[in-house]
Amino acid sequence: MSALIRSTSEAEPATVSGRPEFLKARPLGLDSFRENVVVMARCSQVLRPERLRGSRKVELRAGDRTLLASTMIGDPDLLLPDEIGLPQPLFRRLGVKAGDLVQVAPARPPASLAAIRAKVDGLVLDDAAFAAVARDLADHRWTDMEVTAFLVACARFMSPEETLGLTRGMIAAGSRLDWGGKLVVDKHCIGGIPGNRTSLIIAPIIAAHGLTIPKTSSRAITSPAGTADTMEVLARVDLSEAEMREVVETCGGCVIWGGRVNLSPADDVLISVERPLSIDTPEQMVASILSKKIAAGVGRLVLDLPVGPSAKLRDSREALRLRKVFEFVATNLGLEIEVVFTDGSQPIGRGVGPVLEARDVMAVLANTPGAPEDLREKAIRLAARVLDADPDLPGGKAEARARDLLQSGAARRSMAAIIEAQGPSPLSGALGSLEHEVVADAAGHVTAVDCLRIAGIARLAGAPTDAGAGIEILHRIGDRVDRGDPLYRIYGSDPSDFGFAVEAAGADAGFRIGGT
Repeated sequence: MSALIRSTSEAEPATVSGRPEFLKARPLGLDSFRENVVVMARCSQVLRPERLRGSRKVELRAGDRTLLASTMIGDPDLLLPDEIGLPQPLFRRLGVKAGDLVQVAPARPPASLAAIRAKVDGLVLDDAAFAAVARDLADHRWTDMEVTAFLVACARFMSPEETLGLTRGMIAAGSRLDWGGKLVVDKHCIGGIPGNRTSLIIAPIIAAHGLTIPKTSSRAITSPAGTADTMEVLARVDLSEAEMREVVETCGGCVIWGGRVNLSPADDVLISVERPLSIDTPEQMVASILSKKIAAGVGRLVLDLPVGPSAKLRDSREALRLRKVFEFVATNLGLEIEVVFTDGSQPIGRGVGPVLEARDVMAVLANTPGAPEDLREKAIRLAARVLDADPDLPGGKAEARARDLLQSGAARRSMAAIIEAQGPSPLSGALGSLEHEVVADAAGHVTAVDCLRIAGIARLAGAPTDAGAGIEILHRIGDRVDRGDPLYRIYGSDPSDFGFAVEAAGADAGFRIGGT
């Protein structure tokens, strides 16, 4: 039996002895990734290790910033008794300089952690509870273990109302962009189809037409590449809000990673845990996508839901259910949304992995002979749905307009301007030096391609962390192949990762061959 769980207010922070206790900040050459971790001296003047047995966390205050952090103990050759060691991520979050005084005290757990137990027990959370969760996630007050427990508990059951509450909380915990009354549009895909990089073609088409498209994307969660991962092969994507605004004002659009602009920062925390665990639940997906779009100031969104036997959505029933949740949350938050079901039966384009997908995108934008036709046509169709938002575009003319902007080179020039404005890529853009061909084990026709398997092999090869790793697909469903014909090529840079991918492809290549 479920019940409504309401948020409670935070308790006052603990102190050590009724008076403030301070230590000098000492930067450490360590990267604790997303988690806040501090190193305390074993003979610390403020907190000795035995005083932290009940809680491994401390509360840190510097100026107007307050953060929780897990503790590690350092020997005297690392820290002096009056120092506290701050790894680089925490050093930046606190906004201190070396030698600044940091107030330190044992920390009570955030009251929002009660949401984990409530969801484990199958209870329903209200908006205030989700708002508290999102604030504490954005402030890095939860450990990865606590975030994982919350994600798994929510995966059991979340009502549409809870999904709406989580989305509201995630929006409120970060910044919101205002574009001064402009018509702001975007297109997004839930993922799951290798090579489906239509956004990088649609964004410059829309910008070339004259609509505003501030495209923010997350890094890949369960796929071999996200839009931001692929764009990073072409240009810098970690822009600040000011830099993003300048690009959009100059070019009409951008394609950036959303993590730097503080849009729904709680989502970035959740994604950082979801990615290594390959967790991507429907409700969390809805909250993640819509919170980012609304925070970015988008007024109309075209959402691509691929449906196929090995896609995230396996059949029309799943797709309809997810569409209804998206529409429910979007409508209640004032976002105009159009959900489009697309063919998810096989990969789109030829490349799977950042460098290979970027190559496909640029070939389509440049109208290169032999560029992937399926990627080109899907991008045109979806761009037309976005262009339909323009009240000055006559009805029935959107697809022709999208096609003309692509064929005339206007979209390519728009993309070139966006790339130049965002700045040079930090990546080499080179394919992995290791290469292996996966061949057909029988003659016949390709009857199916397992998207999940292909994505998994590409990830084993190193994508997206290794931008040059991935898969180049050589055949599609319906193609005739002979025994020994290459089906695809695997690329990689690290011998261990590459070996895992080759081994996995040998066990199951993900292609099904039938007939004669």
